[in-house]
Amino acid sequence: MTSTILIEGSARHAHVTQGDLETLFGAGYALRVKRELSQPGEFLSEEKLRVEGPKGAIDRVSILGPVRRATQVELSLTDTRVLGLDAPVRESGDVEGSAPIRLIGPAGSVDLTQGAIVAKRHVHLRPQDAEAIGVVNKQIISVRADGPRAVTFHEVVARVHENFMPAMHIDFDEMNAAGLGGSVQGEILL
Repeated sequence: MTSTILIEGSARHAHVTQGDLETLFGAGYALRVKRELSQPGEFLSEEKLRVEGPKGAIDRVSILGPVRRATQVELSLTDTRVLGLDAPVRESGDVEGSAPIRLIGPAGSVDLTQGAIVAKRHVHLRPQDAEAIGVVNKQIISVRADGPRAVTFHEVVARVHENFMPAMHIDFDEMNAAGLGGSVQGEILL
């Protein structure tokens, strides 16, 4: 692998447990696949939620599947301002002490005492790809993106796992600030 990486924008979304899914959509409910995502086994579901914070709400928030061990909502910083949340910038899954948020579905609601985060920008790599460029799991790297508003993203977490496909994930605040869209490549800088 060269040091180039696909950069993908990640829209606001939720990951839910089976129990919370059933509270939101009904007993025995299963997520329906709308579209496969770049990471193997991950998918955008047909299901949408309303999320509420102290100052506002956002409708039609997507749920990504499959179900997880903990429910969380990944937002942009702009979203947190709309909702009135003080959500920390964290890696996905690191929700301890994060912001509370309410999820509303057609069958019920779930009030999370923690679970709202702004996802830390990250790069997915397979072990052989990471080794080829000299990167280890959890290493903090930078990624340069050329374009109309060229930018270097710092504080990017390298996440290495044999089931990953190489891709960088940033939220749409970051995509828009850099003027990025469509299929974009970045260069990993060590």
